[in-house]
Amino acid sequence: MTPPVALLRADALVKQYTSGADTLTVLNGVTGAFAARSIVTIAGASGAGKSTLLHILAGLDRPSRGSVFFDSQNLYSMPDAARARVRNAAFGFVFQFYHLMPEMTALENVLLPSMVARQVSRAAREHARGLLDAVGLAARAAHYPNQLSGGEQQRVAIARALMNRPRIVFADEPTGNLDKANSTAVFRVLLDVQQQLDFALILVTHDPDLAACGQVRWRLADGVLQPAAAVDAVTHAHPELS
Repeated sequence: MTPPVALLRADALVKQYTSGADTLTVLNGVTGAFAARSIVTIAGASGAGKSTLLHILAGLDRPSRGSVFFDSQNLYSMPDAARARVRNAAFGFVFQFYHLMPEMTALENVLLPSMVARQVSRAAREHARGLLDAVGLAARAAHYPNQLSGGEQQRVAIARALMNRPRIVFADEPTGNLDKANSTAVFRVLLDVQQQLDFALILVTHDPDLAACGQVRWRLADGVLQPAAAVDAVTHAHPELS
């Protein structure tokens, strides 16, 4: 039987930065496939290039070489405007820092992706309210970010990421700015809504507890993406590598 086509696929991604005569290689031939409705975690040390990889997978940052395919479409062969439309329609984003608009209420922040798509309607507002309810903030819809705790702001950011019913949510250290209790609560919310709404979740983290929750677990090291189980086995056999 032919295996299903991956929803998202990275093919030999290289990312380099040049300063004068010096070249820094952050990604060195990253290849991987990501299935629909899966939970994928990418772990690695701080500075390993996890955020860079996530941004390239999500169409936010162009690779030096290599390709990213979403639904068999090469994201980086598209014009910038077409790639932006894919991001708005099919991708959601949750970052370490919440990036909420301070002059907007929680409800208005959730509605932002619809505003960008110029599709704000009564149905969109009801959908946004439903998302706030799903993340436990129905009673906080009229509050501004400075009236919300860090954990509440991140839950608003999760709701915003889901506004346009994305097929993939990219999460970049989504609990990295929170204490342990809020980190656990927010991650639980993210997993719960993933189960309800059935999107693929691709999450990068340096937290081993979060990384262990992936149905598929990768580790980024030395610019290369490897199955986490294989890396763990090598580290266990050679503790000096940890």
